Amino acid sequence: MSEVKTFRVSGWVSQGFRALKLFKEVRALTVEEALEKFYSDVGSNHKLKRCQIKNILVEEIKPEEAKSFVTSMLAGVEEAK
Repeated sequence: MSEVKTFRVSGWVSQGFRALKLFKEVRALTVEEALEKFYSDVGSNHKLKRCQIKNILVEEIKPEEAKSFVTSMLAGVEEAK
């Protein structure tokens, strides 16, 4: 049986004269699933197409290193207050 891992996915988007760095921590089984989740969430929230997001970096992190409270809570590191 597969284990769910925590990934930090980041990328750059250029909008006019600005360059925005986007990152998201997701929980997935594989790198491909994490990348798909990143594209889906960032595309829907920022109205971006997949081809507009450049320099994608996917790295597996320990659940304790997650900056997002929701991600660490889903991993079982944090408890809801």
